[in-house]
Amino acid sequence: MKNYKVTLMYDGSRYDGWQKQGNTENTIQGKIETLLSRLQGEPVEIFGAGRTDAGVHARGQVFHVKLNTGMNAGELKQKLNRYLPEDIAAVRVEEADMRFHSRLNATGKIYEYRIHNSATGNPFLRKYYYQVEEPLNVASMRLAAENLTGTWDFQSFCSSKRSKKSTVRTIYEISLTKEEADLILTFHGNGFLYNMVRILTGTLIEVGLGKRSPESMREILDRKDRAAAGFTAPAQGLCLLEVEYD
Repeated sequence: MKNYKVTLMYDGSRYDGWQKQGNTENTIQGKIETLLSRLQGEPVEIFGAGRTDAGVHARGQVFHVKLNTGMNAGELKQKLNRYLPEDIAAVRVEEADMRFHSRLNATGKIYEYRIHNSATGNPFLRKYYYQVEEPLNVASMRLAAENLTGTWDFQSFCSSKRSKKSTVRTIYEISLTKEEADLILTFHGNGFLYNMVRILTGTLIEVGLGKRSPESMREILDRKDRAAAGFTAPAQGLCLLEVEYD
């Protein structure tokens, strides 16, 4: 028995998210488990570092899987990339300690959200950004981002109403970078709640449009109410860049 740590990239455009579901076979986890089960001749379950939503992309998703196999890491990577759909690719495969768990051992995550701030869209990149036609005040968005950095209860920025787990998270940094007509928001934290990055992005967009003040971020946090925050930005602009481990 070997425990493999696999770093994965995928275009999430045509998938119903990462997590396998009873009402669809079109998930990334489902595609990988189907392939590995066929290679093993028995059911195989993989464990991801996080669950990306339908339409969300990844350049650095991580999962671990325990296999009864003689394959080394290089051979497993070759099998994955030969038989998986062309919009899913194994970037790196390593043999890990048997106690390694992709989610429980993760210490941080980095997400990127891409906004195309222009009245003219790019047909070739439309699946990888959210278009905002009105000019955004980036300076105000940066001030708001500073007010969201730190350790807070982010309940106002979570879509899930049923979770009994703590909604306290630490955001180390939110950076905003301009690349011509694109505005790239990078979120670095110790973990993120359901839809948290997309709600943070929607709220910052509203600041950029002058609908909210940068100073109102603390009030939103204090409210601990989803209705206090901004809209949930669409999935296609979001990409999981990296999962961090000690």
